[in-house]
Amino acid sequence: MSHMIFARLDARDRALFRRLSTAEHATRASRAFWISLTHLGGARVTIAATLLPLLFARAAAALAARQALATLIISHLIVQLIKRNVGRPRPSCSEITCALVAEPDRFSFPSGHAAAAMSIALVYALAFPAVAAVLVPLAVLIGMSRVVLGVHYPGDVFIGQLIAALTAVAIVIG
Repeated sequence: MSHMIFARLDARDRALFRRLSTAEHATRASRAFWISLTHLGGARVTIAATLLPLLFARAAAALAARQALATLIISHLIVQLIKRNVGRPRPSCSEITCALVAEPDRFSFPSGHAAAAMSIALVYALAFPAVAAVLVPLAVLIGMSRVVLGVHYPGDVFIGQLIAALTAVAIVIG
């Protein structure tokens, strides 16, 4: 029974991927936009977003930065544990489309970029509600960039963001 449910979810995820991925027909400007956006969810940017406030910020921002760093580390560990155990292959040239960016590893589920971006965004949004309307939609777009660029299925992004959200809540509120 559960196998049938997962097969149906996988089929719908792949169909949604085909509709959202622009890898094959993206314009140069579109590619540049989505590639720039996707890099905001990468290790360099997300780690810097937690470490720089630790060096230069006052108490409230430093606390948020420590919580963001903890959320980033824990959610990343959870993502990697799931990736290695589930082993869902990424979309590839042989299956659906060619990716427009380098794939960091061969596993698709869940998205580490989506989890990283949402980890940082949610912690800072909870600490500083005035920036929530910018940070959370930006994190959603970073997750979407992974689908548009052909390196993740939508479900991978959703679960990565869910892992980040649950981790952020546990660290900030729990």
